[in-house]
Amino acid sequence: MDDDVVAAARAGDESAFAALVERHRGELRVHCYRMLGSFDEAEDLVQETFLRAWKGLPDFAGRSSLRTWLYRIATNACLDALDGRARRVLPQDLAAPFDPNVGLPPRTDIAWLQPFPDQLWPEDEVVARETIELAFLAAIQHLPPRQRAVLILRDVLGWPARDTAALLEHSVASVNSALQRARATLKEQLPSRRLDWAPSAEPTAAERAVLRRYMAALEQADLTAVADLLAEDVRAAMPPWPMWYLGRDAVMATLTASWNPSRPDYVGRFRVLPTAANGRPALASYVRAPGDTAFRAFAIVVLRVADGRIAELTAFHDTSLFAAFDLPAALDR
Repeated sequence: MDDDVVAAARAGDESAFAALVERHRGELRVHCYRMLGSFDEAEDLVQETFLRAWKGLPDFAGRSSLRTWLYRIATNACLDALDGRARRVLPQDLAAPFDPNVGLPPRTDIAWLQPFPDQLWPEDEVVARETIELAFLAAIQHLPPRQRAVLILRDVLGWPARDTAALLEHSVASVNSALQRARATLKEQLPSRRLDWAPSAEPTAAERAVLRRYMAALEQADLTAVADLLAEDVRAAMPPWPMWYLGRDAVMATLTASWNPSRPDYVGRFRVLPTAANGRPALASYVRAPGDTAFRAFAIVVLRVADGRIAELTAFHDTSLFAAFDLPAALDR
C-alpha cells in the first residue's frame, strides 16, 4: 500500500481515498452479494462500506491490510443489514413442486433472491463458480447471518480461522464450531447430487450451444424444440411468482397453457439476447405486446445445463435487473 496515498487520504483527499478503495469494489460487491442474496442491496452495502471506511480511516493503524480492513467493515455492514430480516429465497424454498394447473399471483411481499451479472465478476476473483451459483446462494441463506459470514470467509474466501475470528471478534473455537454447524446445514439444503461440483471459469462451449438452441426455440415459440432441450427432471421457477415446477411434463404443461403459437402474431413475439449470470449461461427475454412496435424487457433467465440439457431454469421477472446486466429496456426488433 502506498504510504503517501494513505497519508493523503487521512488528510481528507477524497481522490486518494478513492484510489485506495475502488480497486476492491468488485470483490466487495461479490462478498456482500453472497451475504445478502441481493444484487441491489450488495451495491448499497459497498457504498456503505466505503462511507464507514472514509469515516474510520483516521483510526486505521495498518496492523492488517487495507483489503482485510475493508472486508471487516463490509461483513459488519452486511450483518447490520441482515439483523431481523427474512432470508432471500427462490420459489422452491417455500413449498413442494406445484401442479401445472394451479396458478398463483406474484408475491411482492417476499424477499426474492436476485441474480448476479457475470460481467461484474472481478477478474482477479479466483474462486470456483459454484460459490456464486443460485443453488449455493439459496442454500446459504438458510444459515444465521454470523454462520453465513463464517462459511463465506473460511470455505469460500479461504481465510484462516484466526483471521476470521479476529474479523468477527470471536474466539477461534467459536468460529470453528460455527463453521461445522454451517457445513451441516448447507449439506441438508443443497439439492441432491450437488455436493461435489466441478469448478469452471465460465460457461462451456456445450452450455452456450444449448443456450443458443433455447433462444431460437423461444423466438419461434417452438414448444417441441423447448421440450427436447429440457432434462426429464428439470426444475423451473419464475420469481416473483411463487410456483415452481419439477419435471419436463409439468414445465411443458405450463408453457402450453401460457403460449399460443397458433395466433398469427405469436411467433416472433419474443426476442432474446444472450448474457451470463451466477457463472451460468443466461438470456434476457423481451416481449412485444399486441399493437406495440417494440419488444419490452420481460425476464432474466438463468440456466443450469447438465449432460446437454437444461436441468434448472430460473426466470427472474424483474425488469429493474436489466440495467445491472447492461441491457436495454426495449428492442426495436
